[in-house]
Amino acid sequence: MTAPDLSALRPQLPSPLHPLDDERCTRRGVTLLLKRDDLIHPALPGNKWRKLALNLRAAHGRPLVTFGGAYSNHLRAVAAAGRLLGFPTTGIVRGHELAGRPLNPSLAQCAADGMRLVFIDRSTYRQKHQPATLARILAEAGAADAYAVPEGGSNSLAVQGCTDLGRELHGQAEVVAVACGTGGTLAGLAAGLAPGQEALGIPVVGGGFLAAEIRRLQTEAFGAPTPNWRLDDRFHAGGYARTTPELDAFAEDFEDRHGLPVERLYVAKLLHALLTLTEQGTFPPGTRLAAVITGRPGPESDDDTPSR
Repeated sequence: MTAPDLSALRPQLPSPLHPLDDERCTRRGVTLLLKRDDLIHPALPGNKWRKLALNLRAAHGRPLVTFGGAYSNHLRAVAAAGRLLGFPTTGIVRGHELAGRPLNPSLAQCAADGMRLVFIDRSTYRQKHQPATLARILAEAGAADAYAVPEGGSNSLAVQGCTDLGRELHGQAEVVAVACGTGGTLAGLAAGLAPGQEALGIPVVGGGFLAAEIRRLQTEAFGAPTPNWRLDDRFHAGGYARTTPELDAFAEDFEDRHGLPVERLYVAKLLHALLTLTEQGTFPPGTRLAAVITGRPGPESDDDTPSR
């Protein structure tokens, strides 16, 4: 089997980089730039494209199996890739109780794109990182010979794919910030940046596990962690898929100011963090601050974060 021709999907690369005129930044002497990775591809936007591209080539057209929650953008992206490139896909969905119920809009789109959905209990799902459990899950799903991509798409190939994001920003910003769910995008972004640039991760989930996960991913992908990234975990609003009245008001105000729809679970937390930090004087005057917009609002909540 040959690797699929990803150029046939016509991704918009490099993704656009747009300055944003926001008085909260300009009065502090900070230039805010939006790296519009959400515009890379309509069906595989943002970090979904960057994480999947090398994995799709490595699969060489084999059936592909992956994992996600009931509202997973990652599952939708894999299903869309399968439809567009012509290979079978299987989605292992967290929540055995969902079997037999009407599909929500996210899973219905996966099914419409040809993805076979397999629902497993949450306890087994949490153990899928264990080789024996993973092998049993795949065997029972009839996907033992498929190419497996982990939940959220974060593996060493995904991290390597995200280095292009850093390279596209050489000379464009002193600080590049991204919202973090599984850590793969930040791990690759940091490795792709030029000397003197810093990657700032804004976790959207609590628990404090991301730093170790990012170091692990970078070690697997590059042999060692890079020193040019940091996390600020004060802006997850209580945990994954959680929000606060302050965050909701911020997102609505940002949309009104700039006419840009804001995805709530990742992008809103990122932008809220950056504007808050800017007003606190965290970034020196003259700083160019790039915010990576990894996705667009969808019909329902995303659910790509690891189950922990």
